[in-house]
Amino acid sequence: MVEIVNCGGDEHQITAVETNVDIANVYKDLFPKDTVIIGDAHQYLLEHFQEYDFIWTSPPCHTHSSFRQNIGVKFRGSKPVYPDMKLYQEIIFLRHNFNGNYVVENVRPYYKPLIAPDIELDRHYFWSNMFIFSADFERPKLRSAQIPDLEKALGYDLSAYKLPNKRQVLRNCVLPTVGKYILDCAVV
Repeated sequence: MVEIVNCGGDEHQITAVETNVDIANVYKDLFPKDTVIIGDAHQYLLEHFQEYDFIWTSPPCHTHSSFRQNIGVKFRGSKPVYPDMKLYQEIIFLRHNFNGNYVVENVRPYYKPLIAPDIELDRHYFWSNMFIFSADFERPKLRSAQIPDLEKALGYDLSAYKLPNKRQVLRNCVLPTVGKYILDCAVV
């Protein structure tokens, strides 16, 4: 998912890019004022980055996840996979080509990051060209939470939607308070 913002005064025009049609449709319903593009966010970023003032990108994180590696592979029989290098491609690309502010977000990986993050907030690493102050956020106990608990904690009701792994979709969310905090840092 890539979220790209054009800022104009108090208005923000947000473009979200999502490859999964079902998730994109949920996003459209929850945020009807945003533009939602269904497609490859990595490619969209490459082709359209110059059209935006602020970019938040969140490359696929499951292949970097310490939970997947340390629990799934070691104890549950999940097959090991290569880490998806789009994460580092996007960090390097934005650092050297984008003139606006950006944030690249991902989970804490099971390995030492190839490029050190600029900051860790909540359970996520962030790479950015803007200063993000360290802050603490109250995180609900969500590790083994069921869908209704996740929905309540995140403020999203997905009960009307049929998604193949609703719990995982919710677990992948950055806490709304963390997202707002970073966006507030971008407009300072």
